[in-house]
Amino acid sequence: MATKILIVTGDAAESLEVMYPYQRLLEEGYEVHIAAPSRKKLRFVVHDFEEGFDTYTEKPGYTWQADLSFADVDPGAYAAVVVPGGRAPEYLRNDPELRKVLKAFFDADKPVAQICHGPLLTAAVGALSGRRVTAYPALEMDMEAAGAGFQDTAVVVDGMVVSSRAWPDHPFWMREFLTVLRSKAPVT
Repeated sequence: MATKILIVTGDAAESLEVMYPYQRLLEEGYEVHIAAPSRKKLRFVVHDFEEGFDTYTEKPGYTWQADLSFADVDPGAYAAVVVPGGRAPEYLRNDPELRKVLKAFFDADKPVAQICHGPLLTAAVGALSGRRVTAYPALEMDMEAAGAGFQDTAVVVDGMVVSSRAWPDHPFWMREFLTVLRSKAPVT
């Protein structure tokens, strides 16, 4: 039986921040499940940086079926969790089932990969206090309010937590996350 990894996300997640780790982890030999508020077809978005805009733009992205709902997740069955960004974390942080799931990963000191706006979710469970993280740069004040030391860099590794700013940093993020993951939960 393959080692299982969980991706937690929802509608309006950044397409690349869900699909890149999903495919990369499958490529490594892990079994990957996507959990969302309900087991349904999710609608992701594409964020891009365009000249003349003060912030990123958003367009429709891929759709993907969630494997299970947050309420159906048994955190003990998973070796690690991936927390993508996009707009999804803005509303997902209010989901009590997801907060229970994420807290369980931190309580068990399991690997956590978070990117872009994903750290809004880990901040919601109080898991960033005293940690070093990166996130989408506009979240610097949110990360500091959560008690984290913010670094505007491609990737930050703090114990089992690997964070990154956004999809342009994917190669750095996944390289470091896989280093942590292979040491803590190798493919079986």
